[in-house]
Amino acid sequence: MRLLAWITGLPLAVLVAVFAVANRAEIHFDLWPLPFGVDLPGYLAVLAPLGIGLAGGFLLGWASGLKARLRAGSLRRRLDAAEKTQSQA
Repeated sequence: MRLLAWITGLPLAVLVAVFAVANRAEIHFDLWPLPFGVDLPGYLAVLAPLGIGLAGGFLLGWASGLKARLRAGSLRRRLDAAEKTQSQA
């Protein structure tokens, strides 16, 4: 599994680095309801929302499985307690 992570992660990191180097030009974003704008490098304007979306998706996926993980932990503790009392009897 670790090898698969390296095989996919390393080329992806190289692609992100090449993208960042190729898109260093400044982009001006007007934040419409606000009276000012922001100047960002082009790569940051693309990669920052991508990173925020990935982090948000990870957190939502983790949170959606939280109830099942808590229930599994509770059932495991009950099973361990039942096995312990069974072995004592």
